[in-house]
Amino acid sequence: MKPGSFVKDTISSISLGLALMFGTAGLPHILMRFFTVKDAKEARKSVFYATGLIGYFYILTFVIGFGAIVMLLGNPEFTNADGTLKGGGNMVAVIPAKAIGGDYSLGFISAVAFTTILAVVSGLAISGASAISHDLFVNVCKNGSCVPKLEMKVTKIATICIGIVARLLGIIFEKQNVTFTVGLAFAIAASVNFPILLLCIYWRKLTTRGAVIGGSIGLALMLILVVLSPSIWVQSFGFEKAIFPYNHPASFSMPVTFFLIWLFSITDNSKRVKIDRESFAAQDFRANSGIGASQASNH
Repeated sequence: MKPGSFVKDTISSISLGLALMFGTAGLPHILMRFFTVKDAKEARKSVFYATGLIGYFYILTFVIGFGAIVMLLGNPEFTNADGTLKGGGNMVAVIPAKAIGGDYSLGFISAVAFTTILAVVSGLAISGASAISHDLFVNVCKNGSCVPKLEMKVTKIATICIGIVARLLGIIFEKQNVTFTVGLAFAIAASVNFPILLLCIYWRKLTTRGAVIGGSIGLALMLILVVLSPSIWVQSFGFEKAIFPYNHPASFSMPVTFFLIWLFSITDNSKRVKIDRESFAAQDFRANSGIGASQASNH
């Protein structure tokens, strides 16, 4: 029951917990599901069922973990002579299926895992490509005016580029623990997306300047801390000692992002401030009641 090799200290445990709890609310492939329902009522229903299922699967991690200890630990069929799991730690959720139901069960779980990976990858590819093509290219580079054909072309190019970058990163992090890479995605969402979303909904003094600058610095800080952590600086780059001692930096980067967003918002004297703060009341009413946002809109 003591901490294992993945989470070795209290700070890392708290950071990982914060990332998994708050990062879920900021994952782009989760947020994009709000655009797949026809109205606000269906959006609330979708969130209700989704959070229930997510909570259920989080509970299952305890069952799978302790079940793996009971069924696999010390079993020569699944462990090496030194006690390590055959296939590596990333297989700990798959091998128990073979211990319970044999090859048929193992094949079924492998198929489910592969399908899940495809679903997540497709969601991330769509959200990433749409962010590049619609948010950056159309709204920033083209000032909101762009023909649909050109936007679709940029979307396709962005999807291909995202796939290439993902493959290169996959090769670099080939020997990393899958849990660490998953925790990294959650940590970025918790450190950047979640503070912006939370303050957008509940803090009327938030400004565009605060969200953009605070979120950008928070993202940069998060990535720097991850690169300087033992998992990257030592295991991937081969340096002797890590500059930042923790693998999970969410407990450091998330409070900093909240502070920076607050700081750049309250010190904002631009012309945009009045528009941002006067729009909060209407946005707050729409978010809580659904009135005015009940119908689908073009994107």
